[in-house]
Amino acid sequence: MLAAIPLAIAAEWLHWSPLAVFGLSALAIIPLSALLGHATEELASRTGPTIGGLLNATLGNLAELIIAGFALRAGLIDLVKASITGSILGNLLLVLGAAQFAGGLRYKTQSFNRHLATVNVPLLVIAAAGLIVPALFLAAHPDPSHVATVRMSEFVAILLMVAYVLSLVYSMWTHKAMFAESSEGHPPEPPEWSMARTMTMLIAAAGGIGVMSEMLVGATEEATRTMGFSEFFIGIILVPIIGNAAEHSSAVMMAYKNRMDLAVNIALGSTVQVALLVAPLLVFFGVVIGQPMDLAFTTFEVVAVTLAAWIASAIVLDGESNWLEGAYLLILYGILGVAFYFF
Repeated sequence: MLAAIPLAIAAEWLHWSPLAVFGLSALAIIPLSALLGHATEELASRTGPTIGGLLNATLGNLAELIIAGFALRAGLIDLVKASITGSILGNLLLVLGAAQFAGGLRYKTQSFNRHLATVNVPLLVIAAAGLIVPALFLAAHPDPSHVATVRMSEFVAILLMVAYVLSLVYSMWTHKAMFAESSEGHPPEPPEWSMARTMTMLIAAAGGIGVMSEMLVGATEEATRTMGFSEFFIGIILVPIIGNAAEHSSAVMMAYKNRMDLAVNIALGSTVQVALLVAPLLVFFGVVIGQPMDLAFTTFEVVAVTLAAWIASAIVLDGESNWLEGAYLLILYGILGVAFYFF
């Protein structure tokens, strides 16, 4: 798939159709994201579990953050907000569901560290509140210019980031022993790359994602008209899948290898990162570049995220999973996907 990188650049320079530029740049982002993820893991393996966890937390969604940043700079605020919603739904329903289904086909019942739920379930509730409260504020306080809503969203964004930092402190410092048992039987693998190669690949992958993201965003409006999809559907379904394809496949493979701790941590951890870190960062980035973005999502998005958070929380609380639970999550994602297509 790395061959899509020069093809995407050629398509842009030679003024091929926007649909070709969109498709090729989207394909190119997938292997670049995989390289970025591997480089992050290599770097984390050298720093120890505490700093390594922080690196994975901050770089895990870098591809999606870059795509959303370029879209925000282009004024595609609705696309950015839809991608945030889509990433949350994709991680909670598609990724977690596919991981449980794949693992459940090979193992009758799989277990994972219940402490993951004790940390992530309350964070999912806070994440849902971060969407619900601004939407209720806008509904109860008519704000045609969205000035007050944006200002309120900035304070909400700060509080969401505080919650995220506190969760890191809890899981990696004050209570890290509670989470250490999830790695028993799976000793850490030694680094495969040298430090120089790791940093080179990290910078190159991030730069490549930036170039491809700018091309992807630039072709989005024309490509959506050609495909017959709405910008909302592209943001809520396609962009999250493109940005997190490598991470999603990793969760499924870990579950198939009966490493459900890692699979669940990828799905829930990525959700928390998007809601409590990526979304607030985009709010402040919008302020810096003069494209103010609020956290007042549509009623449909708020209900969808609330449903996803509720059912995912109910499923992970017992610390066990099977293929049927995964199938239920995938069915709900399909129902929401169909609804978003016709929205």
